[in-house]
Amino acid sequence: MEGKVAVARTFTPSARRLGLVAAIGTVLLSVGYAVVLSAGFWSLQSPQQPIGDPWFSMMEVLIMLLMPLLVGLLVAVHAWAPAASKVFSLLALVFMSLAAGLTFSVHFVILLLSHQASIVGQPWAPLLLSFGWPSIPYALDIIAWDVFFALAVLFAAPVFAGSRLAVIVRALLVASGALALGGLAGAGMGNMQLRNIGIVGYAGVFPVAALLLAVLFKRAEPHA
Repeated sequence: MEGKVAVARTFTPSARRLGLVAAIGTVLLSVGYAVVLSAGFWSLQSPQQPIGDPWFSMMEVLIMLLMPLLVGLLVAVHAWAPAASKVFSLLALVFMSLAAGLTFSVHFVILLLSHQASIVGQPWAPLLLSFGWPSIPYALDIIAWDVFFALAVLFAAPVFAGSRLAVIVRALLVASGALALGGLAGAGMGNMQLRNIGIVGYAGVFPVAALLLAVLFKRAEPHA
């Protein structure tokens, strides 16, 4: 087992704690989201039906809670990164902030307005307040996850090198980003089943990377 890892002087005890909380929180919320999503699917009478409440609202809240953790995780990665790699970790933080801000706004608006009876019955409501394709919220969410998130983890990947654990984290981040970018094919071809490629990247591969980041931060020796 690898011992303590030497890191940048900017990786303070506070940065280490932030990284651990954000990484573990990301894993727990990702698992919670998967459980709620599965329960929502089980509640459907037909696969063509949209997931209804309370499952839909719970999913929206979990996604919004996840966003600050993702930004916090990239802040810790930036603090952990060696000086020669900080340009990449800073780019990763910028793109993750864009992804978090955009998707938080989309899900907040839908959660807030989709329960308003005066709005739901309007003919334009599905275009503005649904995740059916095509719709504006769906397109914005694709930008957030399949573009901004993908760029964030791809720029974060070069930061990790040296130890075997760091190399594994880098490989997982590259895989997560590449799969997320692959999800763009679904939007380009109008086939949302293809977008599941991206979902595998950020909902399947990335939580594993976050778990290993928690291990990496735990082993790292912070600077006072």
